[in-house]
Amino acid sequence: MATFILVPGAGGSAWYWHRVLPLLVEAGHEAVSVDLPASDDSAGLDDYGAVIESFVDARDDVVVVAQSMGALSAPLVCRDGAVELLVLVCPMIPRPGETGGEWWKESGQVEAEREYARRLGLPLDGELDPFVTFLHDVPAEVAAASADHNPPQSGRPFADPWPLDRWPEVETRVIAGRHDRLFPLEFMQRLSRERLGIEPDVIDGGHLLALARPDELAATLLEYLGEVGLD
Repeated sequence: MATFILVPGAGGSAWYWHRVLPLLVEAGHEAVSVDLPASDDSAGLDDYGAVIESFVDARDDVVVVAQSMGALSAPLVCRDGAVELLVLVCPMIPRPGETGGEWWKESGQVEAEREYARRLGLPLDGELDPFVTFLHDVPAEVAAASADHNPPQSGRPFADPWPLDRWPEVETRVIAGRHDRLFPLEFMQRLSRERLGIEPDVIDGGHLLALARPDELAATLLEYLGEVGLD
């Protein structure tokens, strides 16, 4: 039996994983979703990592699954061999010393998102519309409920340089969304290859795969268990 520690992205809400968690439990595994201190302006990356680590401690066969911004803090708990597998879903993949704030430009995300929006005929300027960028493929009732589970994200952790001098020695997988409008597929493939040497697996969905494609995401996570001998 594996233990899945499910780490959300910006907003830090454990609710993000509510459609995936029961599928992993039904498959015979333990699964825990994490609330991060997203609204706390004093909390930096180390604080986020400490919260995640508190769920990892005293558990065996741990798989950490991190969504988007969660990829900045999840690797911090993989330094001592306590984690067997790290899965990054539509992730911000950092470089040593790079801040989360720098990542957007340094990674090429800004240009990639804009070009993909142009190809789709979406507005290129104006205020971000979450229903266009994030929730376009999420079931209507789930998208409506998300408004009650989306606390504001503090900019504090984006100011911290990524503290590791290299990627931790942990088995790592990357999952990309084929229709992700924030981190377009071609961008995600390039970033994963360049920074981790990994070819991402692709699910037919947007940025919020746990809300839009929970069955496919859970199935992919369970497949990984066999690959690393945790099934």
